[in-house]
Amino acid sequence: MSKSPASAAQYRPETRLVHSGTLRSQYGETSEALFLTQGYVYASAEECEARFKGEDPGFIYSRYSNPTIAMFEQRMIELEGAEAARSAATGMAAVTTAILAPLKTGDHVVASRALFGSCLYVVQDLLPRYGIETTLVDGLDLDQWQRAVKPNTKTFFLESPTNPTLDVLDIPAIAEIAHKGGARLVVDNVFATPIWQSPLALGADVVVYSATKHIDGQGRCLGGIILSSEAFIAEHIHNFMRQTGPSISPFNAWVLLKGLETLGVRVRAQTDTAARVAEVLASHPKISRLIYPGRADHPQAALVKKQMRGGSTLIGFEVKGGKQAAFRVLNALRLARISNNLGDAKSLVTHPATTTHQRLKPEDRAALGISEGFIRFSAGLEHADDLIEDLTAALEKA
Repeated sequence: MSKSPASAAQYRPETRLVHSGTLRSQYGETSEALFLTQGYVYASAEECEARFKGEDPGFIYSRYSNPTIAMFEQRMIELEGAEAARSAATGMAAVTTAILAPLKTGDHVVASRALFGSCLYVVQDLLPRYGIETTLVDGLDLDQWQRAVKPNTKTFFLESPTNPTLDVLDIPAIAEIAHKGGARLVVDNVFATPIWQSPLALGADVVVYSATKHIDGQGRCLGGIILSSEAFIAEHIHNFMRQTGPSISPFNAWVLLKGLETLGVRVRAQTDTAARVAEVLASHPKISRLIYPGRADHPQAALVKKQMRGGSTLIGFEVKGGKQAAFRVLNALRLARISNNLGDAKSLVTHPATTTHQRLKPEDRAALGISEGFIRFSAGLEHADDLIEDLTAALEKA
C-alpha cells in the first residue's frame, strides 16, 4: 500500500484533514478504502510468526490493527501534533482507557469536579472499586490542584471548556503542577475540538476525544481516540486495548476519517453561528446568565484568548423561571432539536440537570452552576438568522 505525501511538517491543518494518513491499495482509489475484515492471511508460517513477534510490520487482527483504523489514527496524530494514538469504540472507552490503563491499586487521581456525568462516574465511582484513590477539585482553583497532590498521585484529569458550563481551565498551569508532582495530565478536549485548542502543545501529556461529536459531526456513529507520546501509548494503552477489546469498528473509523475532511469547515461555521446567537441571547430579558467562551464577558476571557484559537460551537444559558420555563423553551423550538449529543450539523439543545448531569445531587449541580433553568445549545450548520428566530420565539414561551 502507498502512503499519502501529506505530513504534519509540511502542510497546514486544513490540508492534513483531507490528506494525512491516507493509504492507497493497488487499485489507487481516490477515497480512502474501507477494510471490513476481522483477520489477515500470511504468505507463510514464518511470515505469520514474524508478524506476531513484531519483526514484520503489518496487520494481525482488526481488534487492534486495521488499515482503515490506522488511517484515522494517523490523520488525528498529524492534526493533534501527537506521536501516537489508539482509537476506541466510544468517547467513554477512550476516557476510561486513558485513565485506568496506566493505574494500579494504591494510585491516586486528581480530577476537576466539572466533568461530563459519565466521566465523573469513572473517577468518583469506578476507580475506587479497584483501590485507586480519587480527589475532586474546583478546576479553576490552582491552589486546590496543588493541595491535592500526594506522593502516590499519578494522573490529573480535566475537561476544558467544561461540560456544560463552558468554564476554561488553565491547562499550562495545571500541567506544571502535575509534572512537579510526578503525575501526567489527561485532557478531554471535545468541547474545544482540535481546531481551537491543542492540549499537548499546552503541556498536557494525553488528549482524548469523543469522536462521536464534532469529528463525525453528523450524528452517524460512535468513536473515540487517545493521543499521546509513543512511549505512553506503547507502555500503557496498546496492550490494554489489544487484550480487553474496547475496539472501534473499521466502518466507524472510516466514517470518522471522512468526517475529518470537513471538520475545520464545520467547526468554523458553527463557531461563527454560536457567536452570533450568543450576542443576541446575552441581552434577552428571559435569560439571567449566558456563557460563551468567545465573549469578553466570559469569566475566563483572558485565558480563552491565551490558550484557545477560537470560541466554541456551544453556548450555555440560564432561563428565568427554572425547570418549567426551560422545558417550555425546549418544547417550543422548531429547528434546534432536543438531544444530549453535540457538535452535530443540526443544532441541538439539552437540559443538563435532567440529562447529562441528572445523577448528581442538586447541591452538587448548583455548585457547578448547573441550575434547573440551564440549557446547553450546540450550534449546527443552519443559517444563524433562522436559529436566532427559532430561539427568540421559543424564549417568548418561557
